[in-house]
Amino acid sequence: MGRGTLRIYLGAAPGVGKTYAMLAEGHRRTERGTDCVVAFVEHHGRPRTEVLLHGLEQVPRRGLEYRGAVFEEMDVDAVLRRDPAVALVDELAHTNVPGSRNAKRWQDVEELLAAGIDVVSTVNIQHLESLGDIVESITGVRQRETVPDEVVRRADQIELVDMSPQALRRRMAHGNIYAPDKVDAALSNYFRPGNLTALRELALLWVADRVDEYLNEYRSEHRVSAIWGSRERIVVGLTGGPEGRTLIRRAARLAEKGAGGEVMAVYIARSDGLTSASPKELAVQRTLVEDLGGTFHHVVGDDIPAALLDFARGVNATQIVLGSSRRKAWQYVFGPGVGATVARDSGPDLDVHIVTHEEVAKGRGLPVARGGRLGRARILWGWAVGVAGPVVLALGLNTVGLGLANDMLLFLAVTVAAALLGGLLPALASAAFGSLLLNYFYTPPLHRLTVADPKNIVAIAIFFGVGMSVASVVDLAARRTDQAARLRAESEILSFLAGNVLRGETSLEELLERVRETFAMESAALLERESDVAPWTCAGRAGFGPPLERPEDADVDMPVGDHMALALTGRVLPAADRRVLAAFAAQAAVVLERRRLQEEADQARTLAEGNRIRTALLAAVSHDLRTPLAGIKAAVTSLRSDDVAWSEEDQAELLKGIEEGADRLDHLVGNLLDMSRLQTGTVTPLIREIDVDEVVPMALGGVPEDSVDLDVPETLPMVAVDPGLLERSVANLVENAVKYSPPGRRVLVAASAIADRVEVRVVDRGPGVPDEAKERIFEPFQRYGDAPRGAGVGLGLAVARGFAEAMGGTLTAEDTPGGGLTMVLSLCAAGPRPEPLPAAEFRTEPERHTI
Repeated sequence: MGRGTLRIYLGAAPGVGKTYAMLAEGHRRTERGTDCVVAFVEHHGRPRTEVLLHGLEQVPRRGLEYRGAVFEEMDVDAVLRRDPAVALVDELAHTNVPGSRNAKRWQDVEELLAAGIDVVSTVNIQHLESLGDIVESITGVRQRETVPDEVVRRADQIELVDMSPQALRRRMAHGNIYAPDKVDAALSNYFRPGNLTALRELALLWVADRVDEYLNEYRSEHRVSAIWGSRERIVVGLTGGPEGRTLIRRAARLAEKGAGGEVMAVYIARSDGLTSASPKELAVQRTLVEDLGGTFHHVVGDDIPAALLDFARGVNATQIVLGSSRRKAWQYVFGPGVGATVARDSGPDLDVHIVTHEEVAKGRGLPVARGGRLGRARILWGWAVGVAGPVVLALGLNTVGLGLANDMLLFLAVTVAAALLGGLLPALASAAFGSLLLNYFYTPPLHRLTVADPKNIVAIAIFFGVGMSVASVVDLAARRTDQAARLRAESEILSFLAGNVLRGETSLEELLERVRETFAMESAALLERESDVAPWTCAGRAGFGPPLERPEDADVDMPVGDHMALALTGRVLPAADRRVLAAFAAQAAVVLERRRLQEEADQARTLAEGNRIRTALLAAVSHDLRTPLAGIKAAVTSLRSDDVAWSEEDQAELLKGIEEGADRLDHLVGNLLDMSRLQTGTVTPLIREIDVDEVVPMALGGVPEDSVDLDVPETLPMVAVDPGLLERSVANLVENAVKYSPPGRRVLVAASAIADRVEVRVVDRGPGVPDEAKERIFEPFQRYGDAPRGAGVGLGLAVARGFAEAMGGTLTAEDTPGGGLTMVLSLCAAGPRPEPLPAAEFRTEPERHTI
């Protein structure tokens, strides 16, 4: 029996219709006569989904008891005994209750597939393991229930179930997804339009990438080398010149004309070190292409046209955009140029666009030396002209008699040509070889190496001397040109590098990556040690390859002071490049020192903040402690006075004032001590699992009766918190809400589950807080607006947030619909949840209590 097939319905968020589509597929297969059963489907009280369950056979579930409650899970053994052709399994990323056959539902599905049963399942994009960090950055919620990407990628079919954010929110508002009492919380949290749009884009991109993988696998299996234009991929060839920006913008416009167009800018660097491209211009072009939604690639290759075409075919590109050549007309004698070569060798599947720009025919920048001053090709041409040229010329002159003077001038022209092309050595060889041929063929006596006329000896000597002189001048000019070009390239690199470092725009890792790319190395690392005998440690690293333990293990090492070195691996660096490498090494040391100074500055800033807090603390003690102390002092003095006979009512009133003043002092001192612990980092939470409904009611003892409505369902998952810190946080939030609520309007304290977190929401109907002040109210010693005297020193919210963050939670403020302020305390859930969804769904209605 072969392995079963897996079909997955992928959605961007709960409620888009994955389960509905899966059940509809089950009905279609049943109508075709396929043996299809429901192994596990949860309709979550959605009537349309529940209706689709009718008419499909459902395998009984297995009940498991956990922490005093009974949970239902898929009975894998029952499904295997039933042995259907197709099994419908909902929520692939679900975590099974402890005691189940497998820890995860996707592992249950793997057993069914191994038994030859086809499986149709569902999963949301946020549950893919590789996307956890991205989803958390979008929604602020870390998904604990995940499924390995490989499980989903191995699926035989992946179908995207899509819905616009507006339509999904309408479904939510109409009660088609969650219970009515959970709609407001869901719409204002997980189901915000921005969240849904970002998750939708994530799902679309993931599916598109998967389609690309299918296509690449097919092309590889069937050995398809031709380019298939299923998607416009445009490669932009950059030279590092200013015309690159024009090319990138032109390519972006071409990509916009096709659906799903992609722009990839590529710069081909030679493998032998520094290049003539401007690093500053390349950095600008990299930023431009990334801003336009494309990608930048740095490729090493000596044959630029071949490397560009190999890259384009490797990424299945459909178009190449190049700029018109900057070479002057006479420079075409050395070859047709990159654009013409790429257009000639591109074949019928690659369209090549040659874009005009302002730099056309203005000349190319002088190249930086790469081992030879004139380049290998020019030297080879020089030797060919210097050695073969005199022979060809001699054969031609043997048929035409022009006289010795003319023959000597023609041989001199060949020597000058060899000097212009190949430099000193080919010109010397041409002069020597030409002198022998002149002597043998054209100087009497002919066909002998002797010279009869002394004047001819002088002529041959002058010829040889002029050839040597011309060769020396050409070689010197090439040397000076090489030096000028190299110095220009080095100055551009160093000025751009120094500017970035001085402005603080480059981190150590970015600088090391630039070193690696500039010198075409495999890796670059900055090593340091505390003393001459101490071991080396790596302060920063870029590239690939094994980590270095000593600078001596690298191919190139550049000392920076006594106890620091820049180490590179990949190849031996020419001595001419070490001057620039030394500058990079010095700048790396500066960046490292700046980073450490920044850390010290942050520490100093923390100390300064602590001093500010202590100063404010003293001011608060001198001001806010004085009022209750004065009241207590006055009441005690009155009671101790023998001059006045106080009635029982008066005594009771004075004692009540003493008690209230003492309570204020106790609350104030408690907050001051808590803030001091938070500022000094001495808060050590004792995390344990506990139910929210055990802690929240205990936090309401300090508020007046009939001032708070409590809505904390008993079915909530347990939370991993410090009960004492949670109680203090909730107490401060409730006291603050009661303080600002208008008379007769109760504060609502509600709790709900969202994904792997539990939210406690404290809702008041007070004046509210504008958006620009919502973060400021959490700072110590802040009292918003016209808070009355005696309202405290403004530490309650700061302490609440500090305790929440110490427990791994968050505390934020948002507007209450209809007016007021809502404090949202988000806590980490512990253990399995009844429903693994981004918002809690309960089968029983929660009870509401009034305190």
